[in-house]
Amino acid sequence: MLVTNFRNVSKTRSAASLQGVTNAEIAAAFDELSVLYELDGAVKYRVLAYSTAAKAIRESPVSVADLAAQGRATEIPGVGKTLAEKIDALLETGEIPSAVKLKAKFPPTLIEVTQVPGLGSKTARRLYDELGIVSMEDLKAAAEGQRIRELKGLGPKVEENVLAALERLGEPGEGPGRLLLSKVRPIAEELAAALREHPAADRVEVAGSVRRWAETCKDIDLIATAEEPGALAEHLAAHPLIAAAGTPGPNGLRAQTHNGISVDLRIVAPEAFGNLLQHFTGSQAHNVALREDAVARGLSVSEHGITEVETGKVELCADEDRVYERLGYAYIEPELREGRGELKAAREGALPDLISIEDIRGDLHSHTTLSDGRNSVDEMAAAGRERGYAYMAITDHSASHGFGDHVTAERLWERIEEVREWNEGRRGFRLLAGSEVNIGLDGSLDYPEDLLAALDWVVASVHTSFSISEKAMTERVLTAIENPYVNCIGHLTGRLIGRREPYGIDVEAVAEAAAGNGTMLEVNGNPNRRDLSERHARLALEAGVTVVLNTDAHGVDTLTNMAYAVATARRAWLTAADVANTRGWADFKRLMKR
Repeated sequence: MLVTNFRNVSKTRSAASLQGVTNAEIAAAFDELSVLYELDGAVKYRVLAYSTAAKAIRESPVSVADLAAQGRATEIPGVGKTLAEKIDALLETGEIPSAVKLKAKFPPTLIEVTQVPGLGSKTARRLYDELGIVSMEDLKAAAEGQRIRELKGLGPKVEENVLAALERLGEPGEGPGRLLLSKVRPIAEELAAALREHPAADRVEVAGSVRRWAETCKDIDLIATAEEPGALAEHLAAHPLIAAAGTPGPNGLRAQTHNGISVDLRIVAPEAFGNLLQHFTGSQAHNVALREDAVARGLSVSEHGITEVETGKVELCADEDRVYERLGYAYIEPELREGRGELKAAREGALPDLISIEDIRGDLHSHTTLSDGRNSVDEMAAAGRERGYAYMAITDHSASHGFGDHVTAERLWERIEEVREWNEGRRGFRLLAGSEVNIGLDGSLDYPEDLLAALDWVVASVHTSFSISEKAMTERVLTAIENPYVNCIGHLTGRLIGRREPYGIDVEAVAEAAAGNGTMLEVNGNPNRRDLSERHARLALEAGVTVVLNTDAHGVDTLTNMAYAVATARRAWLTAADVANTRGWADFKRLMKR
């Protein structure tokens, strides 16, 4: 449990050596402090400050201990002067003074209770105050004895969930969890670039789930050829992003980054590069299907080559496309290698010509400082033009989206006029006056019809009341789809990958209604969302829905999220023709409802 992570380390290291602790260990101490403050009833912003800092520290690609030693800890997002001082104290003494004081107030095992999924610190404090529960053993006994249901607001379902969670916690762990691709891919690319620059390097490629643009990744696979393999492995071990490494050797190196990502560098002879790259790109389902098909034709396939079973002859492939050619397939793009029928399509010449980032002509979901964005209209428009777009919609949040910084009807009328004035005299790029309008519980929209009619583009999204039934949520969205002023439904299932599960909604019914009403469905490129998912995007395609790829950008820096929307579309087998915003403005406008 997180409570023991840093404490155990601090017992075995001197204060002087604590500069070498990992980001995960420092983050664990801040997670613990966040829990302690919540147990103590601290104001929400203080609890949030420490949990946010813990997340930033854990995900930092550079050593936070090294930054602190240089007096640069405040460069970490969410870490101000006060939190930086706590990091310094932690590194010097192995403890955070405020955490020591708070620990004296509660039994040490109570923090473990807060980690049970579905409980949280506030409920754990209630269980402690009202039932005297101070440990996991107490919690299990109380749940089995049906005592938890005695507390107001907690019923039999809570007891059932507690027992199920305790059972899961008792199962063997699967090691470190998966991280968002957006957290892993930049590190993988930086490491690969550093290896390519070394004089010993010949070919270097990123493989694995990073290369397939999966939503999450567990580790980084690097495949290389080199004139001096040992020197290349040593170069990786010395890279600033690497926190710990094994012994560099002629076959590569296993290492770990400061934010806990495992890195596996495999160095191979040039003539076998294609075999290794294909194998370690995966996925497992793809490779299993590939091997089974090969066996049926008297061949054996592995990272070591393609072997004729009868003769024992081994063929090595310097290039990956040769692997597929030898096995009787057209080349299969990495994003399609998920065991979803790609081998059959490759053998029959039926693979799609996948959409690419270069096909995108516009972005139809972005925010400015008028709501919760970080840049002005002019800055967002300029960034869109720089990306070569022909059009871009500004879609700040409506009044009931639930996060503040919303746009009143009066202010939206003003924005419409601002956009019209901005477009005057400009050619080759069109700015659209739009809005991301919250869908109410009954499917209604925030603004009156005359205002919605005056907008160039309306994205309707669910931002509130996620816990209603699947039937009610589906009816809610269907009503919005039928609204003549709604051009698109944004982030349909409301999921946040690894943080919030999709709410219940009948996606098939929504897709059918969207196709029938000419309402587009969005693939949201925010790497936390990627919603529609690749599965739902393919379902939408098959239902005849017009799909649009958007960024949901809240600043010019996140317009680059289009790469994740495109990746999701590619994994869904979408071509440029399947996506609305691959068209120029005149053709795109013809696809709109109005």
